[in-house]
Amino acid sequence: MESEVLNLEEWLHDTGALREGHFQLSSGLHSPAYVQCALLLEHPARAARIGGELAQKLKAVAADSILSPAMGGLIVGYAVATALEVPFRFVERVEGQMQLRRGFSLRQGERIAIVEDVVTTGKSTREAMEVARGHGAEIGAVASILDRTGGGHSFDVPLSSLFELVLPAYEPAVCPLCKAGEELSKPGSRPIP
Repeated sequence: MESEVLNLEEWLHDTGALREGHFQLSSGLHSPAYVQCALLLEHPARAARIGGELAQKLKAVAADSILSPAMGGLIVGYAVATALEVPFRFVERVEGQMQLRRGFSLRQGERIAIVEDVVTTGKSTREAMEVARGHGAEIGAVASILDRTGGGHSFDVPLSSLFELVLPAYEPAVCPLCKAGEELSKPGSRPIP
C-alpha cells in the first residue's frame, strides 16, 4: 500500500465511508451525504498511511504533540502522532463541554497541532483549541482527513487536509430531503439537541 499514490476519493467509496441518504450532521445541518471516517480507518495499514500523509503536511509546524477531539479524531490523531513520533492526547465531551481528562496535561507554551477526521463547521476543533489554550498550549495548525468547509473555516491557524469534499448541507427548515419526507439518520457522536 505504501508505494501506491494515495487516492482518498477511491478509498472513501471502496470502504463505504461515503454514504448517501438523509443525515443530521453533528453541526445540526442536514445533508444527503455523510462520511463515516471510522470505516476509512478500520484497517491499521490504511490508517497509518493516512496518518503519515497528514504528518507530512504538519512537519513544518514542529508540533510537540497532537491533540484530537473525541471521537472522530482519535484514530487519525494517533496515526499522525505515531508518524511524527510525538505524544498524542485527546479531549472529550463531558456534560456538553470538551475537557482534557484521563490524566492528560499540556505544558505552558507546548506547541500542538489539532487533528480531526472531518472538519465541517469546525465546532469540535474550536472547542479543542479553547481547551488547549486554556492549558497554556500554543496551536500551530489544524489538520484533517477531509475538509468540508468549502474554504469557509474561521480558524486563526492554517488548516491542512488530504481532500476537500464539497457536499450540500442545509438548515433543517429548508432541507429538501425533509420536505420530500425522507427518513433522517443521526450518525455522529456529538449529542444533538
